[in-house]
Amino acid sequence: MSRSSGDHVPPATASGDRLAVIASHLSSSRLNSPASMAGEKDAALAAEPVDGPTMKEISSQVVYEDQKILAFRDISPQAPIHIIIIPKVKDLLSRLSKAEERHVEVLGSLLYAAKIVAKQEGLEDGFRIVINDGPKGCQSVYHLHVHLLGGRQMNWPPD
Repeated sequence: MSRSSGDHVPPATASGDRLAVIASHLSSSRLNSPASMAGEKDAALAAEPVDGPTMKEISSQVVYEDQKILAFRDISPQAPIHIIIIPKVKDLLSRLSKAEERHVEVLGSLLYAAKIVAKQEGLEDGFRIVINDGPKGCQSVYHLHVHLLGGRQMNWPPD
């Protein structure tokens, strides 16, 4: 795994890479819940969509940040490299199926950020992008986010 010293990787802070991100991404109640321990499918079925702002300070390793996008390591990785990429402004975009024409720019920014992070992480041989949408899509966090997975051979179909 390599990481370039590009302009998009924020420096570590004295508090150990603390940042404000969407609470539901790394909420300790979600991590310690029986649904989380039983699997992502159960967590998705138990999740409640939230469209309001839910900010919380958490501890995570930021790997990319620009004016619109924040990317950080997943604390429950499903691959050797598992990065969560989120828009900084939710703008009522809780899931991809709720996207409107006004969201085109941020959707493109999410995918472009994934490309930059994949390169930083040394994923030249390939990676997978996942966007879960709704309960049947196994979405357990109702803030649009992209999973960047890599560092191992992916299988198809994914299940």
